[in-house]
Amino acid sequence: MKLLRYGPAGQEKPGLLDDDGKVRDLSGHIDDIAGDALDQASIDTLKKLDPAALPLVDGNPQQDLRLGPCVGGVGKFICIGLNYADHAQESGLEVPPEPVIFNKWTSAIVGPDDDVQIPRGSTKTDWEVELGIVIGTGGAYINEADAMNHVAGFCVINDVSEREFQIERAGTWDKGKGCDTFGPTGPWLVTPDEVGDHDSLGMWLEVDGQRYQNGSTATMVYKVPFLVSYCSQFMSLQPGDVISTGTPPGVGMGQKPPKYLAGGEVMRLGIDGLGVQTQKVLAAK
Repeated sequence: MKLLRYGPAGQEKPGLLDDDGKVRDLSGHIDDIAGDALDQASIDTLKKLDPAALPLVDGNPQQDLRLGPCVGGVGKFICIGLNYADHAQESGLEVPPEPVIFNKWTSAIVGPDDDVQIPRGSTKTDWEVELGIVIGTGGAYINEADAMNHVAGFCVINDVSEREFQIERAGTWDKGKGCDTFGPTGPWLVTPDEVGDHDSLGMWLEVDGQRYQNGSTATMVYKVPFLVSYCSQFMSLQPGDVISTGTPPGVGMGQKPPKYLAGGEVMRLGIDGLGVQTQKVLAAK
């Protein structure tokens, strides 16, 4: 099942994508793709619905029908750094002995095709295609063997990053990761039964039609169940929390010479079975 949120920013309604690629309205069954609507009992109830019996939404998603972030009311936007062996090599860094955790502020979250705004003073705005985990059932100290029972689904995330803010301005990575619009999320939340093997998903990113990232979750160092369990040792996870799991090689910082976004570019990115995002990059105001 592919769950989504459609409509103007801040006024999104819950929906699902039917087999014909059309959006069906879920407003009669849930208030939002958020919170308790993501727990296993709710997901199971939604799976029993006949999409053809749900109201058809006018428009074509990601064309003349805007999609918002596929999860609403996100409480925590947790990110994992240097979690792909080939990206660590590209960065000239060792694979960390434990996952590197940092945060993107929830104010960074935008729809999958919304514009990305370069922040003032930026000289090194970069891109990162990532697999997102959406928590469905919360918990603390989750056992790795039970971790997938806490996952509502997966989505595409562009972990847009300002490298000077992140690396050269002292302090933690967070200041270069959470700028407004730096977290396009969606287009849809795909339930695990439709994703298949989340350890072997192809993932890619292009800028102005040139492919820079062309990797796979197969090179992820710390896998999905471990990451859910690991994060839950340091904080309780809540329904709707998002964990962004790291990126394969091909980021702008890794190019020779490095290449960064200046404004006017178009980023396009996707993950097998999880959909495609397209963002226009706007120059700093």
